[in-house]
Amino acid sequence: MANPKESRLSALFTKFQNLVNYLWTGVWKETRDTTGIRAIKVINLSVRSFLDRDLQSRSMSLTYSTVLAIVPAFALLFAIGRGFGFQNLLEDQLYKYFPAQKQVIQFALKFVDSYLKEASQGLFVGVGIVFLLWTLISLLSCIESAFNTIWDVKHDRTIYQKVTDYIAICLMVPILMICSSGVSIFMSATVQDNIHFAFLTPFVNIALEASPVILAWLAFSLSFFLIPNTKVNFKYAAISGAICAVMFQILQMLFLNGQIYVSKYNAIYGSVAFLPLLLIWLQLSWLILLFGCVLTYSLQNVLGFNFIGDLKKMSENYERKVSIVLAAAIVGRFRKNKTPLTRSQLSFYYDIPIRVVSNICEQLQKAGLVNYVILSDDRVGVAPATETGNLSVGLLLRKLDAVGDSDFIPRFSIIYRSILDRIDGWLDESYSQLDDKLISDIELPEDSDKEKIVNTSPKSFIRNNETDIDPVSSDD
Repeated sequence: MANPKESRLSALFTKFQNLVNYLWTGVWKETRDTTGIRAIKVINLSVRSFLDRDLQSRSMSLTYSTVLAIVPAFALLFAIGRGFGFQNLLEDQLYKYFPAQKQVIQFALKFVDSYLKEASQGLFVGVGIVFLLWTLISLLSCIESAFNTIWDVKHDRTIYQKVTDYIAICLMVPILMICSSGVSIFMSATVQDNIHFAFLTPFVNIALEASPVILAWLAFSLSFFLIPNTKVNFKYAAISGAICAVMFQILQMLFLNGQIYVSKYNAIYGSVAFLPLLLIWLQLSWLILLFGCVLTYSLQNVLGFNFIGDLKKMSENYERKVSIVLAAAIVGRFRKNKTPLTRSQLSFYYDIPIRVVSNICEQLQKAGLVNYVILSDDRVGVAPATETGNLSVGLLLRKLDAVGDSDFIPRFSIIYRSILDRIDGWLDESYSQLDDKLISDIELPEDSDKEKIVNTSPKSFIRNNETDIDPVSSDD
């Protein structure tokens, strides 16, 4: 007879295993759209995206770029500060924003003074400015590349856009720091010097204490909103920014309070004991930033991730079928004189995971079958790039087969010429049977038909969420 205790443990373990399976894969089968289900999907998608994109390696890469750029960044910051006469104010602001890295800031400022002194003399003026701008632009470019990878954006900004946008960011940061400090001083002085506003003193003190969190929230939110080369909904960027601001402040507190417990590092590393701690702090800070970007992406696109399996394991046969359906959707709307859909809208309307839509649209664009067009609301739609009346399934498959590099293996095409000619003949013969099957003749099910098939209400679901649909990539 089975032990009752073991039976209860076995039942408990089974329930736990079922719960884990539901949270990881089963939740994507849910057709309900409740707050709890959406929250589980957001967390699920955030974890999947975080693991899938190897963000640990990217955070290490950004840590290296930051160490390389930290002195030039401070040099630019204080060069602008000196021009306005606010050098001491900027220094105080840095200590306030990064209390856990006071020793690092002091160490870096010594190099900044030498850097600015040398950069103002002789030939080093031009070389120093070029190196300064290159390190900063390189760091910001790495951040943009990481964000674009998370958003499945295939194209970074152009060189011109990078130079203009990044320099604008570099110039705005010290000005905003000076302005925020000025506002803090003004609020504090106004309340303390004016007895009529004495009752506001507690509120002002709370606001001043919370200012690092508020500024961190603003910085994170603007980063998630502006840096990716795509259209991001600010609402989701603000939510992720608030979460990351709290996480960053907790990290600051842990490092600030934990430094007294790492005195052993002084015996090992001597005067540079702060360096390993700085590297750890930088990597954790970048992980927080990348996590926030993943969370923003998840919040904005969770309704389009109705998948269960691993997209990397999609077979070529299945991908071709999805490509034909997507091509039929794009061609069908064009022939009905309807506005082209964005990639997110294609995902919603036709129940295809958004990453699959993004990847296939890239292949169709490279094959010369679709183009990206700017819509009236600045979104990017997907429209046919060829004569739709003559586009057959055979032609579409031929075009997709030709995407990518070929004939690059030395002597391969010479040695196996006869075999390759026969293979081409076989493929051409199979495609010829599909040349009379036009893409425009493929009729996709309407929402009412889909409702009958899956016994859900996708029509009302899509309409309720259509206003929140954003493009995956700008591609402009």
